[in-house]
Amino acid sequence: MIVALEGKVAEKIGEVVVIDCGGVGYGVLVPFEDFGALKIGERAKLYIHESIRDNAHDLFGFRSLEAKQLFEQLLSVKGVGPKMALAILSVASLSHVRRAIAGGDTKFISQARGVGKRAAERVVVDLKDKVGLTASQDATEFLTTSADPSDEALQGLVALGYSVQDAAEALKKIDLKLPAAERIKQALKIGK
Repeated sequence: MIVALEGKVAEKIGEVVVIDCGGVGYGVLVPFEDFGALKIGERAKLYIHESIRDNAHDLFGFRSLEAKQLFEQLLSVKGVGPKMALAILSVASLSHVRRAIAGGDTKFISQARGVGKRAAERVVVDLKDKVGLTASQDATEFLTTSADPSDEALQGLVALGYSVQDAAEALKKIDLKLPAAERIKQALKIGK
């Protein structure tokens, strides 16, 4: 069983981050926020959840143990598989997702790719009292920015090295009706 991986971020291929551990490259699926924070060439430690099925052996990685624990709580919900749990964690920051579950915000949870209203309701019903919110986690909520992981401009800025929060902040001031490439150009001008 793989519990954690520590090594150099070798490359990013699509949604997969490749962690080089002593010459072996492990392809790891990570939440959107972690994808943006992991920089190619830098060392990283990821807490791993292995998903082994007949036709696949997937590794899901998280920079924090708390994110891995929430991922595994999501997997305990009937009908929620690893890809859906990862999509839910990719909607916003970890504390924002916990807050949405604890607050019964099914509309927020159903923003995740592949998550319908019924699945969001099951997540809330099953986990509402189990997400373990504490005052210290809520106290910094105002510092985080909710971001739409399907926004191509946001994805582009994250691929260029921006954090999810910085990219979302830069794009806030730019018209959503513009094409993604134009929004990225304008965000880069603002960032200089």
